[in-house]
Amino acid sequence: MPDRAPQPVDRQLPTDEARDLISLARDIAQREIAPRAAEEEDAGHFPREIFTLLSRSGLLGLPYDSEYGGGDQPYEVYLQVLEELAAARLTVGLGVSVHSLSCHALANYGTKQQQVEHLPAMLGGGLLGAYCLSEPSSGSDAASLRTKAVRDGDEWVIDGTKAWITHGGIADFYTVMARTGEDGPRGISAFLVPGDAAGLSGAAPEKKMGMKGSPTAQVHFDGVRVPDERRIGEEGQGFAIALSALDSGRLGIAACAIGLAQAALDEALAYATGRQQFGRPISDFQGLRFMLADMATQIEAGRALYLAAARLRDAGRPFAKQAAMAKLHCTDTAMKATIDAVQVLGGYGYTADFPVERYMREAKVLQIVEGTNQIQRMVIARHLAGPEAHRAG
Repeated sequence: MPDRAPQPVDRQLPTDEARDLISLARDIAQREIAPRAAEEEDAGHFPREIFTLLSRSGLLGLPYDSEYGGGDQPYEVYLQVLEELAAARLTVGLGVSVHSLSCHALANYGTKQQQVEHLPAMLGGGLLGAYCLSEPSSGSDAASLRTKAVRDGDEWVIDGTKAWITHGGIADFYTVMARTGEDGPRGISAFLVPGDAAGLSGAAPEKKMGMKGSPTAQVHFDGVRVPDERRIGEEGQGFAIALSALDSGRLGIAACAIGLAQAALDEALAYATGRQQFGRPISDFQGLRFMLADMATQIEAGRALYLAAARLRDAGRPFAKQAAMAKLHCTDTAMKATIDAVQVLGGYGYTADFPVERYMREAKVLQIVEGTNQIQRMVIARHLAGPEAHRAG
C-alpha cells in the first residue's frame, strides 16, 4: 500500500510566535516522539528525556507568566501545542497536561515569594509535577478525601494515600490536597510537596489496558513534614483551588483527546486510500467514506469546542460549563474515532502492527480522568438547570 502522509491540521493562530511554537511542537513530535511511541508503550517505558527536551524548548510552561519561566501564551495556543504532542503519543500529551495542572495552584494562588522561589524550576527547570486529589475511597466525590495534614508548629505533618496519580512515584513535586479542618470541602488545604520528602513513597504502577508508558500509582504520605511556607492559598481554600485547576485541566484532556482522534483518522485515511479490494481503494466505498466523513466532522467540532472554551478563559470570562462540554464531547469523540479506525483497518486494525488498536485502548481513559463523563454531564446540567432538588435545600 502506498504511504499517505497525514496533512497538518489547518490552525487559526493569533500570532507568528504561536505559529512558530506549533511548528516546533510538530517537529519534536514527528522527529523525537512518534518514531519511538509504539515500542516504548509496549515496553512500558516513560520518556523522561522527552519531558526534559520539552522543558528546554520552552513547551512545558506555555500558559504561565514568562517572569517565572513560562511562555506567556494564551490557552488557545497551549492547547493546540498539547494536541500536536498527544497526536504523536498520548503519554506525552497527557503528561504535559498533568504537569501544567500541577503548576496551576502555585501560579494562581501562591504568594509572590512562593512563586519566585519555586515556579522557575517547575516551569522551565526540567522538573516534572503530579497532582494529588483522588484517593482510594474518593474519586468523583473528591470533597470526602481523608488524607490529613496536622499542624505542628511551623510545619504540617501529612498522612494518607492518594490514588490514580499520573507520574506517581517519579514526580519531582506534588500538588497535594489534604484535610486540615472540618469534614467536607471547606476543610481542605493545598500543599506543594517535594518529591524527595521523607515519608513520601510511590507504590508499584497500576497495570493498565493502555498508556502503559505513563506511570499511574498510589502515593503514600507517612508523616511527611512540610513547612507552612509550602501551603498554597489560605487554610480551607484547597478544594476551591482544586476545582479551579480542574476546569483548566479538562481543557487539556479535551485537546489531548482530539489529538488522539486526529491520529486515528490519519491512520484510517492512509489505510483506506491505499488498501485495494474488488479492484479499487476501499475509500471508494460509501460505507467507509461516510465513516471517515463522520470522524472528521466530530473531530473538527471538538477542536472548535475546546478552542471556544479556551478563548473564554483567555478573556477572563467564566468557562467551567464550556470546559465540561469540551471534555465530554472530545473524549467521547476520541473513543468513537478510535473504534471506527480499527473497523476501517479490519483484521489489521486488531493487530499491534498498526497503532489504531493502541489508540483505542488509550482513548478509554480519557472518558474517566479529571472527572468522568457522567460527572461532566452533571456539571453541565447544574449550569443549565441549577443544583439538584435534594441539594437546593
